[in-house]
Amino acid sequence: MATTKLGRSVGVVSLAVAGLISGSFARAQPPGPPPPFDAAARSAAVASAAAAFRSRYVSPELGERAAAAIETELKNGSYENLASPQAFADKLTADLRAVTNNDQHVQVLGGGPPPGGPPVRSEGGVVRADRLAGNVGYLQVASLGPPPLFNPALDRAMAALKDTKALIVDARDLAGGTVPSVTYLVSYFIKSDKPVHLSDIVSRTPGTESYTTDEIWSVPTPFAYAGKAYVLTSRRTLSAGEMFAYDVQALKRATIVGETTAGAANAAAVVPLIPGLALMLSGGRTQNAITGTNWEGVGVKPEVAAPSADALKAALEHAGQKPRATDIETLSQARLFAPRSTPQPGTEAAVRRMSEENARGEPNYDLMSPEMAQATRAQLDGLKRAFSNFGELKTVKFIEVDPQGADTYEVEYANATTRWTILLGPDGKTVMAGVRPVPPRPPPQPDQSSQR
Repeated sequence: MATTKLGRSVGVVSLAVAGLISGSFARAQPPGPPPPFDAAARSAAVASAAAAFRSRYVSPELGERAAAAIETELKNGSYENLASPQAFADKLTADLRAVTNNDQHVQVLGGGPPPGGPPVRSEGGVVRADRLAGNVGYLQVASLGPPPLFNPALDRAMAALKDTKALIVDARDLAGGTVPSVTYLVSYFIKSDKPVHLSDIVSRTPGTESYTTDEIWSVPTPFAYAGKAYVLTSRRTLSAGEMFAYDVQALKRATIVGETTAGAANAAAVVPLIPGLALMLSGGRTQNAITGTNWEGVGVKPEVAAPSADALKAALEHAGQKPRATDIETLSQARLFAPRSTPQPGTEAAVRRMSEENARGEPNYDLMSPEMAQATRAQLDGLKRAFSNFGELKTVKFIEVDPQGADTYEVEYANATTRWTILLGPDGKTVMAGVRPVPPRPPPQPDQSSQR
């Protein structure tokens, strides 16, 4: 289940779950201009989308109907005047959702900005942890990122919250993530010493009408939280965020406070359509082990209903407090966790070492996680060509910790400037890395005002 995702795509190009994106590493020069977006491109995109729905959509019946619907729209000229990829993507998304009962995991990605605005600063998706009055803990999670990013950050935050008498998990903006990270978060609230069956992902075998089932079980965490738990929800709580809320509600380990969630329970995958366009579609459905069903189309319903903006206050009142405000900044008595803002020890050295090893075609697999090593082996020829073309390494400059918690460096070589994103595991081994060329900066223009 390591690759199953629930949630919206956020357009990440340099990171993969414990791996490298071959297109990013294999290019020594920036990509050329995109091909023209014309009638032939739109026709090819519709054909690819229709084929994907017929082969992969979780419901073969709805998949066939969705495919036929967009083929009819194309034939009727509905896409003729959509000259930009994003406008076409938005129209195609609307047409597909109209047939698939507004499946929110269906989305055509057209190169525009990700939905929902800029990402919240976090570490693997963990935004903050605080202690409130009455020894009540607060944990804000904005996404359930890949386990190498999410799990260590969650462990640090939960360690600081371990002795609180109640814990409020703010999932009001928790819109997506990976199933393993959902499982890890849920597992913190399970007191059993034995694994607990949480849910199943029932996936369609592409090109058939048969299905496979992957069971999701709880996993070990450093401890089980013993206090009373609350989960704040909103209409923005989506997919993986809903899976967390639904699981702890079904397990009777948390009280849900806020608004009914979005209602997106399917498991999604992204498939390419044409250059510049991709399709996210539902290839599977979630099935809770306790209820035997899921929240698709209906959302997770709170036990304590409250407007999203008032949910924190409502949860504190339910816990016996008398909050004087509704926002965490006012209510916080102590900040216990904040996302890292300085580079992870060892990442700069890893960038320098991996640059030299890739240019020689001799990576040190012992200094990588197994998944990273496997991905690197698969790309070794391309890595060697690219890094050989980059030339001698000149400078390595730390830029920032990116919104998901990985270190970002600008790395200058003799023949190229690149942007690296890298993360090390607790054992110091590389678990994630990505690199992309930085387009050359335009030469400075002369000051026209000084010329006569």
